[in-house]
Amino acid sequence: MDLQISNKTAIVCASSKGLGKACAIALAKEGVNVIVNGRNADTLALAVQEIEKVATANVQGVVADITTEEGRQALLAPCSTPDILVNNAGGPPPGDFREWDVEQWNQAVNANMLTPIMLIKATVDSMMEKGFGRIVNITSATVKAPIPSLGLSNGARAGLTGFIAGLARQVASRGVTINGILPGPFETDRLKTTMESRANAAGISIEEQMVKGRQLNPSGRFGDPQELGELCAFLCSVHTGYLTGQNIVVDGGSYPGTL
Repeated sequence: MDLQISNKTAIVCASSKGLGKACAIALAKEGVNVIVNGRNADTLALAVQEIEKVATANVQGVVADITTEEGRQALLAPCSTPDILVNNAGGPPPGDFREWDVEQWNQAVNANMLTPIMLIKATVDSMMEKGFGRIVNITSATVKAPIPSLGLSNGARAGLTGFIAGLARQVASRGVTINGILPGPFETDRLKTTMESRANAAGISIEEQMVKGRQLNPSGRFGDPQELGELCAFLCSVHTGYLTGQNIVVDGGSYPGTL
């Protein structure tokens, strides 16, 4: 399928590794000019090199902490009017809510709710003026099926999802769609951190916890980041102009609900 987005420009947040990098790769393969982002210069440089191997358009890296206003300005400097925005952020650490103070809550909300909203605020008007825009927010399956130990993530990401539910309907008539991808367990560094926490709590090795996690998933495995990247690229295509305000769970069938 031709996604018909070649020569468009995309900003993909937190794309030096993991799910963000998978999204950047999928878009780059479609001929999209991709601006990738990370905090670590060395990691980002390696990601840019990897993406350039499959890209048919320009790939540019921006080292920035986008949870700050200065970082967001740096990210938008190469292109303040992108056609595509993929919001992504590493989730806050797991734990017991009794241990979290106000500052930890502020950090979680800032990274996983307010930062995406500020980037949308900075780009959505230009998308509407052009009559085309695609915004994809990568959140978490915990938005629909909360995990108690991930309370910081549950709360912040659900807040973003609630805000988008209204905004998506306001901009749809101007050719802009906003959708969410809600990933379950994927083979990423974030998963390893979560599995380590669970392994420690259960008194078993990380390897045992990983095996257990795969067995508990209906698919019998964890997700491949490439699978999510390809879905992201499709949501950014011209074929999804009538698909907006939706939250697509990608978790191998773990979520048991019908809706």
